[in-house]
Amino acid sequence: MIENGTKVRVDDRFHAGHHRVPGYLKGREGVVTACLGRFPNPEALAYFRPGDPPLALYQVRFRQADLWDGYAGGPADTLDADIYEHWLQQLEDRP
Repeated sequence: MIENGTKVRVDDRFHAGHHRVPGYLKGREGVVTACLGRFPNPEALAYFRPGDPPLALYQVRFRQADLWDGYAGGPADTLDADIYEHWLQQLEDRP
């Protein structure tokens, strides 16, 4: 389980077919803010396969300035996204 406050990077791997991570977040770094629970894998369910084992779903916060070149908003602006654990790479232990 990834703890709140842990820095993570969204995996930038190629994945054919249905997947549940926005392309604009692939390769980006953020911070886990919550674990939302464990759920059947939606990437398997999309193809009528069982979603076992269930995967942890995390809320990850990203700085908008890190996502968009030339971002004109405030430096504290953030975007929160729900991302399944198999797409996250831990960068360091919780501070």
